[in-house]
Amino acid sequence: MRPLRVAVLDEELPYPLTSGKRIRTFNLLRRLADRHRVTILCHRNPDRDEAAAADEAFRRIGVETVVVERTVPPKAGPGFYARLAGNLLSPLPYSVATHASPALARAVRDHAAGGDIDVWHCEWTPYAQVLRDGLGPRLDAARWVVMAHNVESLIWRRYAEAEENPVRRWYVRRQWHKFERFERWAYAAATAAVAVSPDDAALMRERFGVHGAAVVENGVDTAYFRPQRDVDRDPARVLFLGSLDWRPNLDGVRLLLDDIFPTVRRRVPNATLALVGRHPPEWLRARAAATPGVELFADVPDVRPFLATCGMLAVPLRIGGGSRLKILEALATATPVVSTTVGAEGLKLTPGRDLVIGDGVEGISDALVRGIRRPDELQDTAEQGRRAVLARYDWGPLADRLDAVWRNVALTPARASARPRPDVTAV
Repeated sequence: MRPLRVAVLDEELPYPLTSGKRIRTFNLLRRLADRHRVTILCHRNPDRDEAAAADEAFRRIGVETVVVERTVPPKAGPGFYARLAGNLLSPLPYSVATHASPALARAVRDHAAGGDIDVWHCEWTPYAQVLRDGLGPRLDAARWVVMAHNVESLIWRRYAEAEENPVRRWYVRRQWHKFERFERWAYAAATAAVAVSPDDAALMRERFGVHGAAVVENGVDTAYFRPQRDVDRDPARVLFLGSLDWRPNLDGVRLLLDDIFPTVRRRVPNATLALVGRHPPEWLRARAAATPGVELFADVPDVRPFLATCGMLAVPLRIGGGSRLKILEALATATPVVSTTVGAEGLKLTPGRDLVIGDGVEGISDALVRGIRRPDELQDTAEQGRRAVLARYDWGPLADRLDAVWRNVALTPARASARPRPDVTAV
């Protein structure tokens, strides 16, 4: 089979591998670059040293890069709140509007002018707007994929349900409805939509009428994440792992610090909590430093030592979509997992056998305390979970699935009339 020419649109070069999205994108592209000519078009990583290292990493794996000299605006400071206010006048969700830059649209036009592209691949749903801006009327003739790392409108609906401040809840509800309109267009306009879990594919079908959405699940490098049998675990050490600049993770951390961990400490005074992740906000740094038993480890190069020595990974998420790579990484290392139902959704794992599920402050606190007091029983679930992960979630077969999606898309006739274009211009 001939190699395809594939253009991938993304926020930034996903490297170093410090978030679930970066891990997924890099691992799939690393394997597919051996089969196809892949170019990634994106904004520059905000940290220039990181940007240089990322560019070198992608060149090593054979992926060409087109990086525009623009960074995505930060989610902090006076400018952030000004942009949030300005977005009230836009038909697009904030995440779409701030990622859709004229510079990247020009890069798309220039790349398209350089020769036939077999497949355009939007690595995150908002980048469908970048492709739309870049190709204009030629979008109808393009063959393209939208990768839904999450069904974004589901996350925003859950934000709205969890938000107690009435003004914020009003704003979040507007974002939720904007994302529903945008996703309805993107899924219908794309040649193929890809979900990261069967649950998300079912939601895309039921909510947006997407029939036949491909499923390319999240995975784990099972050669890299392995058990360290020569290291002792501390049963009373609870680990939280995740990007600390992503709102669902911060919501989970707040729940941990405000309610769950204090409840655990009252029952197990020697319990400790390690928060590990990239880009923690200043309030979290200060809160962790002032809370007995809590340590914060920011921007670590390797999470495996933390997985090897903790008693369990806690995933107290109540907002989210897609599926959690951190759970797969933990179980691949035979690290026990205690999660909410939302935290574990999208993964083909059996509660009570492969991991422990607890919901609400009381449910997850009880599960953590039981795990601390009965570590052998908890470890048994991790060993079962490891076997399940090895059988289903290795990146190699998952890359084969995405390869099949690309090849099918490349062979699909471009027929604009067959793909409806719902209007997303009205607020």
